[in-house]
Amino acid sequence: MSYSERSCWPDNVGILAIEVYFPSTYVDQAELEEYDGVSKGKYTIGLGQTGMGFCGDREDTNSLSLTVVQNLLEKNSTDPNQIGRLEVGTESILDKSKSVKTVLMQLFEQSGNSSIEGVDTINACYGSTQAFFNALDWVESSAWDGRLAIVVCADIAVYAAGNARPSGGAGAVAMLVGPNAPLVVERGMRFVHCAHAYDFYKPDLNSEYPVVDGKLSINCYLGALDKCYQGYKAQVHQKKKMTSNGTNSEGVGLEHFDYMVFHVPFSRLCQKSLARLMLNDFLHETCTEIQNEKYKDLSDYRNINLEQLADDPVLAKEVEKASLKCSQAAFEMKTEPSLLVSRNVGNMYTPSLYAALASVLVSKSLAELRGCRIGMFSYGSGLASAMFSFIISNTESPTAQKLFNNLADIPERLKTRTKVPPEEFVKILEIREKTHHLNNYTPWQRASDIANGAYCLLHVDEKYRRSYARRTSDGFVDFDGNCVIVAKPLVETAVPACQLY
Repeated sequence: MSYSERSCWPDNVGILAIEVYFPSTYVDQAELEEYDGVSKGKYTIGLGQTGMGFCGDREDTNSLSLTVVQNLLEKNSTDPNQIGRLEVGTESILDKSKSVKTVLMQLFEQSGNSSIEGVDTINACYGSTQAFFNALDWVESSAWDGRLAIVVCADIAVYAAGNARPSGGAGAVAMLVGPNAPLVVERGMRFVHCAHAYDFYKPDLNSEYPVVDGKLSINCYLGALDKCYQGYKAQVHQKKKMTSNGTNSEGVGLEHFDYMVFHVPFSRLCQKSLARLMLNDFLHETCTEIQNEKYKDLSDYRNINLEQLADDPVLAKEVEKASLKCSQAAFEMKTEPSLLVSRNVGNMYTPSLYAALASVLVSKSLAELRGCRIGMFSYGSGLASAMFSFIISNTESPTAQKLFNNLADIPERLKTRTKVPPEEFVKILEIREKTHHLNNYTPWQRASDIANGAYCLLHVDEKYRRSYARRTSDGFVDFDGNCVIVAKPLVETAVPACQLY
C-alpha cells in the first residue's frame, strides 16, 4: 500500500531488533594502569572502566559493519528484500568518497535487492543518531514504501599513547527500524542542539588519532546536555498542556524517565551526567518542602547558574560533588544498568549510545520493562547533540521477545573474549599506526583472533581496494561462497619487528 493510500502515519515506529558486535580481544584496564605506571584506580575508578576492546589490523569500519548487519539479518530471519533503507553512522572513514553503505550492499547481492536508499552520515559519535533519525523520518514520510530500514553504527576508537588512550574502544551496532516496534520512539519528543567547537576532531586524514581538548570536550558535553534536557522538558510540558486542555500541568523532571541513557565516552561521565540532570531540576523547579528534602545536598547552590560552572572550575567541582551525592540512588536505578557494554568494551564512538540502550534491555526482563520510558542523550564533538525517548511497548508480541532473546548472549560474549597483555596491546596499536591506509597490504593479525561469524580484511590491493571474508566453522568464506586462505603478507615492509602469529 502506497503512502498516499494510507490515512495516517504508521503506528509505533521504532526499533524492531538490535544487534551488538564488539571485538573478541580486550585489554584489562587495571593491568593497563600498572603497565602505564599511573596511580591505581586512574582508569578503573577515575574513568569507571573495566576493560577496553580493540581491533587488530584485520578489522576496520567496513568489516565491523558487515559483521553486525549480517548477524542482524540472520538472527531475525529478515529477508534482505524487505530492507528499503540502509543508513550508516560513523566517524572512522576509510574512503573520502565511497560510503560504507555501498560496501554493505554486497550482503544484498544474492537477494537481487539493489533498491535501498541511504548512505553514510559522518560526525564524531553523533553520526549514528542522525542516521537513526533519517530512518525514522523515512518511515514516517511519503517516500516510505512499506519496507524496513537498517541503521548501522561502527567505529574504532584509538588514541595516541598518553592520557587519552585508556578511553578507546571499538564495536558496532545495527538496528532494524519500522512500524509496530517493541521500542517505540515518542513522536515529537526530540530536541537537537548544535554548535561550533574544536573539542575533538580529526584534521589529519593520514592518522586514526584525533586532536582532543579534554577539558573543553567535557564542558561542551555537559553544556549540550543542559540545552537538550531543557528543550526536551519544554516539549514534554507543552504536550502535557495540550492533552490536559490547557489546564496547568506539572513540571517535568528526572521522574519522567524510568531509565536515562547517555553517550558513553567513559562510564564515570554518565554518572556525572545524571547528576547534572538532577542539578538542572533543582535550579529550575520551585521546590516544595518534600523536594527541599530531596535536594538537601544541593541547598547551598540555589542561586548559581549553569553557565558560570564552565568558567569557575573550583565551584564546578563543589557542585559536581554535591550533585553526585544527591543523585546516587537515581543513578543506580536509572543509568547504571546501561553501562554493561561500555565498562567492558570502552568508547565505541557512534555505537556507544545504542550499546548502552542494549545494556538496559539485557539488565531486565521484558516483563519488567514493559511500559517503561528510556531517555536518550546523544553527543558528538564538533558539536551535535540530541535528546529523545523510547517507550517499551506494553503489547505482547513475538518480535519483542525475540529482540530481548537475541541480546541475552552479550554478558557471555563479554566473558569469553581473549584478554591480551598490555605490552601486546601496545604492539598491536603500533602496527595499526604504521600500516594505516597502506595499499598493497595484507594484515598481520592472527586469524584466530577473529570471532566465528565475523568478517575480516583479507587484503588491500595496489589501488586501495579492500577485500573481505567471513569466518565460519568451515574456514574463511568470501561473498561468492568460496573458502579463502587468510595468509601472512609476502613482503615484510613498514611493519614492526613484533610477530603476532
